Amino acid sequence: MASGGARARSGPAPDPTALRRDRDAGEWTILPGEGRQGATPEWPLTEQTIREADLWDALWRKPQAIMWERYGQEFEVALYVRRFSEAELMDSRVNLSTLIRQMADSLGLTTPGMRANRWRIAADEVAERRESAAKQQPAARRTARDRFKVVPGDGGE
Repeated sequence: MASGGARARSGPAPDPTALRRDRDAGEWTILPGEGRQGATPEWPLTEQTIREADLWDALWRKPQAIMWERYGQEFEVALYVRRFSEAELMDSRVNLSTLIRQMADSLGLTTPGMRANRWRIAADEVAERRESAAKQQPAARRTARDRFKVVPGDGGE
């Protein structure tokens, strides 16, 4: 077992909102919240299953897919899809789950993976405005009368 020295992902993850991070603010990549647009790339491996095709299409609509396309990571994404679909099976190897998590991290599909890659997904400004407008409206005040419940029946027995 190794001792001492730096290890991959050791220490705290970089925080894009930290005050002292202004010196490397340009290193973070902001990905559009609506995801990648355009046609899904061709499947690069042999014989794609129906489940793999569904996962492949869904992954290539994610915001992270913009970076995968930029860096030519079609094979890495395809291998992730293949291993993910294998891990879903009842008789899959236990260590396959660990591999899936590691692959998801490297592709930026997890929160730690997004931080490690220094990717952020742009906020949905329309939804934010809608939420802030809803918060600004005063809540309707309830009176004691509003809390009474009408019970069906004639009131006598």
